Amino acid sequence: MESESKPQFAGPYGQLSPTGGGDVIPLVKDRLLVGRRAESDIQLKFANVSGQHCRLTLEQGYWFIRDLNSRNGIKVDGHPVVRKRLDPNSKVSIARHHFTIEYEPQLLGAYGPPPADDDYLDDLLKSSLMDRAGMSRRDPKSPYSNRKPSE
Repeated sequence: MESESKPQFAGPYGQLSPTGGGDVIPLVKDRLLVGRRAESDIQLKFANVSGQHCRLTLEQGYWFIRDLNSRNGIKVDGHPVVRKRLDPNSKVSIARHHFTIEYEPQLLGAYGPPPADDDYLDDLLKSSLMDRAGMSRRDPKSPYSNRKPSE
């Protein structure tokens, strides 16, 4: 009988592994405050990390990260974000400190497709109402371009 080997993580909910080396940070609760202050669940004692920098929350077996109006922001896989789902092995940057998040969604209660990511909301809100409606803007140099030329 073969036994399935479960991945081993530093915490019951996974871990953050610094990409440049250093101690692994265990994920010990389903809601974690990350910041420079002593009351943070994950304390990062760096001048460029805000007192309350971001929050990690476990939702439907997947970790999500939300920026708490930090001074130096957060990035996921190199892209600045406000809120984003963190898939396993995503690269997370908090200020200029880089980590890989490691966890197993199925062990944390995930089933079916992953929950919706919030990327599409950012893209949607950045586009104009005309673009969202499928109508492109007119060229200001030829505002009557959709009219037939008069004969």
